[in-house]
Amino acid sequence: MDDTFDAALRKGSGEVLILSMLEDRARHGYEIAKLIELQSKGALRFNVASFYPLLYQLEKRGSIKGKWIEKAGQRRRRYYRITPEGRKILEQQRSRWEQFISALSQLARLRPA
Repeated sequence: MDDTFDAALRKGSGEVLILSMLEDRARHGYEIAKLIELQSKGALRFNVASFYPLLYQLEKRGSIKGKWIEKAGQRRRRYYRITPEGRKILEQQRSRWEQFISALSQLARLRPA
């Protein structure tokens, strides 16, 4: 697949993916990225250069909140949790993605996964 298309797809889906990974509990950035990769069976991968700026942007907008945590024997990590505002945005994003996927499936005659 074209790298430009992949990059656009990741950029457009990154926000909803990150917020979804934080819906149930706080996680650190590397864990979020790995979960997305694992749960998509490798179809969705983020590189560091694009992933962490997206986390910082979400935090700056108030969708997530980060906190540095140190654990014995481990390096310091920044854990993120979704905020009440982030939950609202997640629901809006999910609705938009459902509409988009439905329209795309119908128009492109995609088969269900």
